[in-house]
Amino acid sequence: MPAKSEFGRGFIINLMLLSRHFGLPPEKAFYGAADHLTDLVVPEQFRGTEIDELIERLRKMVIWHQPGIMDREDAADIRRLLNRIGVAIDTHLGIPDPDAGKYD
Repeated sequence: MPAKSEFGRGFIINLMLLSRHFGLPPEKAFYGAADHLTDLVVPEQFRGTEIDELIERLRKMVIWHQPGIMDREDAADIRRLLNRIGVAIDTHLGIPDPDAGKYD
C-alpha cells in the first residue's frame, strides 16, 4: 500500500484541490498549487487525448508562474483552463452538451 499522499494522489481529486487554490484571490492562488501536480495522474483512457494535452498545459502554467507577476491574469487563464478540462472530461464521458456556465 502506497504511503499516504501529502497533497493528493489521483486525477479528479487533484483537479479539485487545484480548483480550490484558484478560487482564492489571485495573489494567494499560486502558493502551494504546484504541490497538487506531483501526484496528479492522467488516467490511461485520457492519454493522447485533448484532456492529456490540457493537463500538460495546466502543469506548465502552474509550475512556470512567477508569484507576484501577472497573478490576476495567470489565475484567470488557469480557471478557464480548469473549466475546459472539466468540459472535455464530461464530453469524453458522454455528456452531450457540457458547459462551464457563464460565471466561472
